[in-house]
Amino acid sequence: MLYRYRMFVFTAALVFACVATTLHAEVKLASIFSDSMVLQQQMPIPVWGWAEPGEQIRVTFGEQTQQATADDNGRWKVQLEPLQANAEGQKLVVAGSNTLEVKDVLIGEVWICSGQSNMEWAVKGATNGAQETAAADHPEIRLFNVPGHTTSPVAKETCPGVWQVCKPNTVGGFSAVGYFFGRRLQNDLKVPIGLVGTNWGGTRIEPWISPAGFHHVPELKAIADQVDAYTAETKVGGSSPSAIYNAMVHPLAPFAMRGAIWYQGESNGGEGESYYHKTQALVSSWRELFNPNLGFYWVQLANFKQPTEDPAGGDGWAKLREAQTKALDIDHTGMAVIIDIGEAGDIHPRNKQDVGDRLAQWALHQTYEKQQIVPAGPLFKSQEIEGASIRLSFDYVGGGLIVGKKEGLQPTEEVKQGKLERFAIAGADKQWHWADATIDGDSVVVKSAAVAEPVAVRYAYSMNPEGANLYNKEGLPASPFRTDAW
Repeated sequence: MLYRYRMFVFTAALVFACVATTLHAEVKLASIFSDSMVLQQQMPIPVWGWAEPGEQIRVTFGEQTQQATADDNGRWKVQLEPLQANAEGQKLVVAGSNTLEVKDVLIGEVWICSGQSNMEWAVKGATNGAQETAAADHPEIRLFNVPGHTTSPVAKETCPGVWQVCKPNTVGGFSAVGYFFGRRLQNDLKVPIGLVGTNWGGTRIEPWISPAGFHHVPELKAIADQVDAYTAETKVGGSSPSAIYNAMVHPLAPFAMRGAIWYQGESNGGEGESYYHKTQALVSSWRELFNPNLGFYWVQLANFKQPTEDPAGGDGWAKLREAQTKALDIDHTGMAVIIDIGEAGDIHPRNKQDVGDRLAQWALHQTYEKQQIVPAGPLFKSQEIEGASIRLSFDYVGGGLIVGKKEGLQPTEEVKQGKLERFAIAGADKQWHWADATIDGDSVVVKSAAVAEPVAVRYAYSMNPEGANLYNKEGLPASPFRTDAW
């Protein structure tokens, strides 16, 4: 009896050991690899996963086969040579102790779409959401969404998510801004588009930045020190620096991507210069992850709440928008201005079509070098004092400056005899007055009878600059600005 019992225990232990070894040895791919995915064209393509330490792994795609050996932690990685765009589905085969096949893999352009609730806002909730969803039959657009709102004090290797073909039954819950951005790219570039959504409403920018990102910016040393002190037992939440990055961004790296679009800032709305530093940290940290030349385009916050009649402005998100504009000094970045399509009573404007389209203008112009496309509305460049008036010059004048009017999803219309609004002017006494502003060629001349010797101008520099109407002929609005530093 004792012999039989010992044999039973020995056999059970042997079976358990074999099962455990089999489970541990099973070759696995990173979370971002699944059927119906898109691989980035014209760039080296990392493919990675896990296996038994020392195991030989073969990765085959098309005519390429690359090999790797799993390291002491079981991680392996190969790099495919750059590929050209291809809308025909192919197989990615990974072979070790077991074989994995990823089917219907396209080659094209991949973008990550991230931020808080206005990026998370779904297609079905956008203007004409039902019609947009029903019409979203785009087999060459593929969607990957990181579900749930998760955090971690340390970087995670995996996250949930699966690629889906863009269809009416899959697009409804995906980021509306991301989808409309991708739709425009696919229409213009005629290549497959992969969109990777990772979003969380109500979040600040700090949780999305990697620990290394904080170290890149000296002004953020205090946050860098805080994150460095994290251990696996540190309790973190949705507002903790790097906590969302660790759980919802790091598992995607080092997937090859062309660029990122970002819509966030409301939860940092009381900031100014500090948000500029945090944007530097975000961009640099994500470029380390995905692509050192990652295009990075963000949305300047929309007009919101009731307008003020104080010509000095400076209320609400004025300084945050200024920081977003200042961050354009980071190479290969751009900003979609949307102060003309917000809603005074709703922090979530439903017009996401124009937001996605304006982001795409930047990507097409700068990342894809389509120089004939004007990427933005007028951006303040310089001022020149001319006696009792100030002449303002701008970048991105395009076909010329106009007084414009934007209604819903309709294109901006030029108001032929219209008057420019929301310009204020001040002298050395720093007292602001509403000003008369007129378009003169590619510049704007600003003056006021109340200011004999002007020194500075402000435009649309308030939480809701309702009535701001300087555009270029391409229908894109001028960004708010001020020429003073008071």
